[in-house]
Amino acid sequence: MSARGVFITGTDTGIGKTWASCALLRGWRAHGLRACGMKPVASGCERTPVGLRNADALALIAASDPQPDYADCNPFAFAPAIAPHVAARLAQCEVDLDTLCVAHARIAARCERIAVEGAGGWLAPFSESLSQAEVARALDLPVVLVVGIKLGAINHALLSARAIQADGCTLAGWIANRIDPAMEHADDTIATIAQRIDAPLIGTLAWQERLPALDFDAH
Repeated sequence: MSARGVFITGTDTGIGKTWASCALLRGWRAHGLRACGMKPVASGCERTPVGLRNADALALIAASDPQPDYADCNPFAFAPAIAPHVAARLAQCEVDLDTLCVAHARIAARCERIAVEGAGGWLAPFSESLSQAEVARALDLPVVLVVGIKLGAINHALLSARAIQADGCTLAGWIANRIDPAMEHADDTIATIAQRIDAPLIGTLAWQERLPALDFDAH
């Protein structure tokens, strides 16, 4: 078994990539598919008796069936809550593509769909020598862009979409995440992005609703 899947990126950090990834996993599982999540590189990890653990990676594991081993879900974990490439440099650790591909292959062999969550926004590097675009291309995954609906979202969304396509990756769709419940004319913002972005709107996530199940087929 080898899973089809998507690479989840965002317009920024803290805009709901994990929430959206878990919603995709729930959607696939609701259709009877075995679906797993992966967080290749994570900073801001907590030290535990069994090693460094990242909250986003743990959420992805909890939303997965079958649940991957932590070491495969999050091969590179760093304690400082800073940019991953800086955290990797401070840890004197090389985030290498081969290790990520091997971990991905182990997970993909056990499921039919896989959601691979990036770190921060699309252009945030995984390491000094490895970009998120290189990982998405190596894993042959189309990209899903999570857009945090807030002031500035239109510019961030359209610039991110251009960057994804300029990097030779396929933008399979985007998810609108209402991270600011007080934002006025949020629907107008979503409509404006939908008119200008060359990819379908997969779904809209409401502020702090129960984790939904997004219906999306990873081609």
